[in-house]
Amino acid sequence: MAKTSSAKKALRVSARRKVFNIRRKKTMKDAVKETGKLITGKDIKGAAASMPALYKAIDKAAKHGTIKKNTAARMKSRIAKHLGAATK
Repeated sequence: MAKTSSAKKALRVSARRKVFNIRRKKTMKDAVKETGKLITGKDIKGAAASMPALYKAIDKAAKHGTIKKNTAARMKSRIAKHLGAATK
């Protein structure tokens, strides 16, 4: 258990950030799953319509440090690649 007041505050901050990170990561994963299902289901228009929401969720997670910048870029690139392959 934390002894000093600064260590106690750090624990509170850490717990609060954990909640925010979990929320952002869940939003991002849900958007990825939804878009992936639309792509595999050959609903190209629906998948293309869901891309802005997906990019927003990924970019927000990267902006706040929940995921790294290159991880976000890789995720967006792979989803776009799958969407492009499905349109052919």
